[in-house]
Amino acid sequence: MDLYHQAIDLASNPKHTRWLSPLLLLADAVFCALIIWKIPYTEIDWRAYMQQVEQYRNGERDYTLIKGDTGPLVYPAAHLFIYNALYLITDKGADILIAQCTFAVVYLGAVSMAMACYRMAKAPPYIFPLLILSKRLHSLFLLRLFNDCFAILALFTAIYFYQRRIWTVGSVVYSFGVGIKMSVLLAAPAVGLILLQALPFNRAMNAVFLMAQIQITLAFPFLPANAKGYLARSFELTRQFLFKWTVNWRFVGEERFLSREFAITLIAVHLALLSTFVLTRWTRPSGLSIPALISTAIKPLPPKAQQLMSINVSPSFIMTSILNSMAIGMLCARSLHYQFYAYIAWSTPFLLWKAGLHPIFIYAVWGGSRVGVERVSEYRRKLDHGSRVFGCSGVVCMVGHKG
Repeated sequence: MDLYHQAIDLASNPKHTRWLSPLLLLADAVFCALIIWKIPYTEIDWRAYMQQVEQYRNGERDYTLIKGDTGPLVYPAAHLFIYNALYLITDKGADILIAQCTFAVVYLGAVSMAMACYRMAKAPPYIFPLLILSKRLHSLFLLRLFNDCFAILALFTAIYFYQRRIWTVGSVVYSFGVGIKMSVLLAAPAVGLILLQALPFNRAMNAVFLMAQIQITLAFPFLPANAKGYLARSFELTRQFLFKWTVNWRFVGEERFLSREFAITLIAVHLALLSTFVLTRWTRPSGLSIPALISTAIKPLPPKAQQLMSINVSPSFIMTSILNSMAIGMLCARSLHYQFYAYIAWSTPFLLWKAGLHPIFIYAVWGGSRVGVERVSEYRRKLDHGSRVFGCSGVVCMVGHKG
């Protein structure tokens, strides 16, 4: 009986994550090395990224004119600067092994930051193995060299600094993540409310202005040539989505997917879900409405009330809110490509735990979402039900909370 209780304690007591995390990281590092050694690299966008970098290095500053074999540059400037650095250390993109090893280091850094965030939120040890078991994640980062690896590293690093209450650094890192890929912007509603409740209004606004200044600084080399073109390309909101690339809405059919009504419905659902979470969950630390929070700009709260509200912005609340905001955005996205699984894979275990599910169901739903992604990626088999499974797992992540 004592052995049983010890096993339960090992699986559920957060204090054991202190030694479990390094062991899992070591195992994942070995796994990464084996993948790079044994599995061939897959060319998708790497060559195009290097072509775009070459045009930048040759003096092109009009964002609308920078393009590669797979199309125009459609990511913000931080993406270009990161791949410029990769261009330099990989012999103009020719040394794929160096690139893969670099991505392995970044991937392991992202996993370690995700684990650190889980530990700050007092997550139980039994969900930690799920962070290293995704075949798709390793494939995306080590074999395809997508920029999502850097974006997800920035997102979890920002969450960690917010959890540690280092607000300025967290805001800088978060803004840099947005500068890599606009997907990170999906967390902005939660980030804004976290800052409004954790800090006095003027300090929260300073953090917002700092994030805006970082975006301007990153974009500055391209603004004189074509400011409108930079914004249109790097934060393109009017992009025409192709049905053949979608992961999440494959089951609705191409005609409905391309319809204006479907796009409007998704926007409406997104706004409705955000409003629901704002009203019922994301303002819990203060117990105030959004107008009341904004009114603190004119009439600040008493110091004790401000301090109490700030204390209520706990590490668990911060992580839950940001990951929920990301999950809502992903659920309502018009089209998710396979690399977007990066933002879901490390969010799902935590959100399922916060939903109060039994560990068996957590593993079952996580497995279902993984199978959904794997199956829907097999174009020729046209397994539309894979996207249904994937979508349903996203809904489960948002239903209910323990607190």
